[in-house]
Amino acid sequence: MSASLLFDILVTGLITGGIYALVALGLNLQYGLMRVLNVAHGEFLMLGAYVTYSLHMGWGANPLLTILVTGPAAFVAGLVLHRLLYARVLGQAEAREAIESRSLLLSFGLLFVLQNTALLVWSADLQGYSYLATPLHVLGAVFPANRVLAAGVALGLSVAFYVYLRRSLVGKAIRALMGEPEGAQLVGVNLTRLHGICFGLGVAMAAVTGSLISMLFELTPFVGLPYTVTALVVVILGGLGNVAGSLLAALLLGVVETVGVYFASSDIRLISSYAVLSLILILKPSGLFGR
Repeated sequence: MSASLLFDILVTGLITGGIYALVALGLNLQYGLMRVLNVAHGEFLMLGAYVTYSLHMGWGANPLLTILVTGPAAFVAGLVLHRLLYARVLGQAEAREAIESRSLLLSFGLLFVLQNTALLVWSADLQGYSYLATPLHVLGAVFPANRVLAAGVALGLSVAFYVYLRRSLVGKAIRALMGEPEGAQLVGVNLTRLHGICFGLGVAMAAVTGSLISMLFELTPFVGLPYTVTALVVVILGGLGNVAGSLLAALLLGVVETVGVYFASSDIRLISSYAVLSLILILKPSGLFGR
């Protein structure tokens, strides 16, 4: 294998993993902290992508600047959904297994509602736009500028969120709940309020990822589900509630998928993801970076 090919595979994998990182962080907040298995997570990515598409095509808005709309709007929507739906599930469930099963059923219903809403508003036709599709030549390899930009923004936001968790008071409360939920409540952490914030942040991260994804691929109302699966694989690989683990696992998964695509075909991308996931579940069920 030549050095240029190795460099191409590595950078392409990191670009893919950078995009995976942001959407997986959002799911990790919901599933890792709250045990809410939100299979509708990717549908918020889909909605964020469509909102960016509409703002760009209808108003000429810069796709990157639309994240200032999709992020806060999705955060508010997440707070409302948590208050109306998930807070009841969390409040009524007696055990962790009950939370997971009930939230799974609830989010399946939400998935179909959001998909059919998108069908009514945007139709099932493929839709998309071209933005910054110029090639970048680096050390003999060629990378689309929009992919590099999207991955850089996604990875930058992911790292910024990790720093926020480490430094801010709310971040410390979230980490306390992830590590010792009973102890955190004993020292006065408001569980219901923090769950709402985490759910809203998770939805916002998915929507922002959707805004970035819209610059790269054509959209359909069913584009979100594969990202939900990928995010779940990343969360399990990195360890439930482990934010740094999710970041590293997303980058690793991106590289693994890229290797599969380069040496086999694009059809093997999901197969390689599931193969890695199966190995981890067998050898280290807590995840690569879980305790």
